[in-house]
Amino acid sequence: MAKKIVIIGAGSGFGGKLSIDLLAREVFQDAEIGLCDINPNSLAKVAGYIERTIAAHGLRARVLCSTDRRELLPGADFVVTAIAVGGPSYWGFPYKTEIELPRQYGIDQSVGDTIGPGGVFRFLRTAPEQLAICRDMEELCPDALLLNHTNPMAMLTWIHSAASDIANVGLCHSVQGTTRQLARILDVPYEEVSYTVAGINHQSWILDFRQNGKDLYPRLRDAMERPEVYRAESVRFEMMKHFGYFVTESTRHNSEYLPYFRQTPELMKHFGLDSRIVRDEPPAAREWLQDSGSGDDDNGPVGKLQASHEYTAGIIEAVTVGVPFELNGNVMNTGLITNLPEGCCVEVPCVADRQGVRPCYVGELPAQCAALNRSNIAVQELAVRAFLDRDRDAAFHAVALDPLTAAVLPLHAIREMFDRMWVAEKDLLTWFD
Repeated sequence: MAKKIVIIGAGSGFGGKLSIDLLAREVFQDAEIGLCDINPNSLAKVAGYIERTIAAHGLRARVLCSTDRRELLPGADFVVTAIAVGGPSYWGFPYKTEIELPRQYGIDQSVGDTIGPGGVFRFLRTAPEQLAICRDMEELCPDALLLNHTNPMAMLTWIHSAASDIANVGLCHSVQGTTRQLARILDVPYEEVSYTVAGINHQSWILDFRQNGKDLYPRLRDAMERPEVYRAESVRFEMMKHFGYFVTESTRHNSEYLPYFRQTPELMKHFGLDSRIVRDEPPAAREWLQDSGSGDDDNGPVGKLQASHEYTAGIIEAVTVGVPFELNGNVMNTGLITNLPEGCCVEVPCVADRQGVRPCYVGELPAQCAALNRSNIAVQELAVRAFLDRDRDAAFHAVALDPLTAAVLPLHAIREMFDRMWVAEKDLLTWFD
């Protein structure tokens, strides 16, 4: 029987990319693809692109569209979320406030979507809508699998699991992206590479990296000594030099999860780090338009049926046909990583099959890696507690425990910054009352 996949936030362009990824797989060429977005113009463009692609390739798949997810959710087998709540993801309000107001206090965030003041406030305005999606799924498609792509990934996965019974997994592309990058640095065919990666989202550790069974870490340490290689990933190589392991996510991202790289303009210059410039309007040319095909021409391009390296379609295929698929997923820590807190969100190797997404036991991380993870988990835990308990003090504590914020500001200044951010976004936080 044809599967029904609902994509919430499809107008971002992710809906086009994922739909092509699904249609490239024979088992989904007769699927029902439900596209949902609150922006009807963006939704129409993505839907048109997918419909043109289906027609051009003679497929039997159907596209369903709505700005109301409840119209699409009944009978769904899989639900994918990639949403922004309160405004655009990375331009305009409230994102601009979450970057520029902390910068007035010396907190220079590179992205601001994971932890830190920006990540915490993004979570506080996003969590209610994500949980509302779970509630709708509990009513309309209780057996569906939720696959979330929305940041902050770890905090949202935590509330999905702590406050709902819906089966879920959080998905990022940093593990496959980083391992491919390392293979390119070492000029190694990616199909010959094997690896073990575990930790937390945006801060997982390449614990083992091999080519046909041979350890590649000695070669990576040699490569790090080449100035051009080191400069390209200065933060990650500096972390590897001192902590022993390469970390997922880019130098720009990782620099804000730690207290070592963005404390002063001088440090940022030393590591080649820039300040984030947030636009009031979307950039004229957006990369995702090239990926999705959802450009301004309603008679625009037709998608090429080619699978991507994102996990989502591979998981959906594995659950549907039963052929196992390996991935790194964000799930709750049920003894999977023994030196991280029980019940936090971890990113570990998983296998998807007809039984769903099943995480694998990792055991202990290297002690220094686990300690760095725990500094980020502390922020996540307090932010999650703030949401679940409607506790504004817990939200403040989350910001105050952020490693970069604590390295730059005294507590009274953190409190002042936090209060100003709360006032600026008060209309998005009314659920606290």
